[in-house]
Amino acid sequence: MSTPATGDDADPAAAADGEAHPNAAQDVIAVDENDEPSELVNRLDAHTGDGVRHRAFTALLFDGSGNLLLAQRSPEKRLWDTCWDGTVASHPREGETQVEATRKRLEEELGVTPDQYDDLRTTDRFEYKRYYYDEGIEWEVCTVLKATLTDTSLAPDEEEVGGLLWVPYEHLHENPRWYRQLDLCPWFEIAMRRDF
Repeated sequence: MSTPATGDDADPAAAADGEAHPNAAQDVIAVDENDEPSELVNRLDAHTGDGVRHRAFTALLFDGSGNLLLAQRSPEKRLWDTCWDGTVASHPREGETQVEATRKRLEEELGVTPDQYDDLRTTDRFEYKRYYYDEGIEWEVCTVLKATLTDTSLAPDEEEVGGLLWVPYEHLHENPRWYRQLDLCPWFEIAMRRDF
């Protein structure tokens, strides 16, 4: 009988069922502290061990009343599963701008198309590094983008999104204890704190 690999012997590309983890087939863009690209690295490698600093984004969608759309990460996510995030977060692919990558993820995850907003814009960028228990790490230079929906129709992909919640953004920022049961993702909390 064999025992599962642990520590340095563990294969981060192997999923619990022995199949390759889907992230093992994708690359992310390694960057320096100024978000200047250096190389492509395997997405799974970038999120295990001590990680590799890479490019990412988080997008915040608002309605006309200043409410923010939070998305709960799917329980199938490898890191920060079931935690609440800004509207979408991901990594641009090589050759994609942050705006192009955001538009793509908004449509893939939530069914939100560009005709539902007209003001998608970059508002901030920051670097952070956070470990998720003993399962992985995020070390990202994260660009923040925002837009206001003129049409709030949504069609979430259940493989990506566990739940959706509109919250008053300023109230969330001013009263974080009232929302602590939401277990917010670290990159979203940083983005929100820097926003006020």
